[in-house]
Amino acid sequence: MRFLKGHGTENDFVLLPDLDDQLDLTPELVRRICDRRSGIGADGVLRVVRAEDGGWFMDYRNADGSIAQMCGNGVRVYARYLVDVGLAHDGELDLQTRAGTRSVVVDGDRITVDMGVATVGDQVEIDGAAGTFVDMGNPHVVVHVASVGGLGVLDPGNKDVNVEYVEELGPTHLTMRVHERGVGETRSCGTGACAAVVASTLRTGSGRGVPYDVDVPGGRLVVTWREDGHVLLQGPAVIVAEGELSL
Repeated sequence: MRFLKGHGTENDFVLLPDLDDQLDLTPELVRRICDRRSGIGADGVLRVVRAEDGGWFMDYRNADGSIAQMCGNGVRVYARYLVDVGLAHDGELDLQTRAGTRSVVVDGDRITVDMGVATVGDQVEIDGAAGTFVDMGNPHVVVHVASVGGLGVLDPGNKDVNVEYVEELGPTHLTMRVHERGVGETRSCGTGACAAVVASTLRTGSGRGVPYDVDVPGGRLVVTWREDGHVLLQGPAVIVAEGELSL
């Protein structure tokens, strides 16, 4: 089985090219691939497969084998792969996901994704702290804290949501840590960065259309919540290895 390994701000993925849609990607196989001791190791698996209309579908699975609707860093890594191997070209391309079609612009090393419209829900409670629910195609709860560095190990319990702990460093500058459902704490989360900017914009009352720098343990993402409700996510994506997988 051919594989590639890539990451977006150190949120890492194993890509499995399956252009003929022949691979039976079971939860057990995903868990074995993502195991950091007995497998390749990754936060998730991206199966590269054709959509019914001939375009590209991002079949994303979390490290525990569960199916995920969306992954902002994964979309960029998927687009990076398509361009690198000549299946797409620099410029705009549309990728289909379980959360809908996402428009991606590849401009050299800079990749920007229109993540769609953010949906803000009610305030919720995570371990006694108030959080803002934001749906970015997948569910998030954003909790603002005084310092992300003083949180220790992130363990919000067995929640069926992604949880972002966000510290505001300035008017348009955030730093965050994230606990992803089905994975645990990761070095980055693209949809989580989008949710963090939406929640912080509502919290501070600042205007939309302003780019935010979002620092994560794996690097920096740039997020803009537009006036029309769409959220743009910009950041790097690189392919670091490829080979043959035997499990």
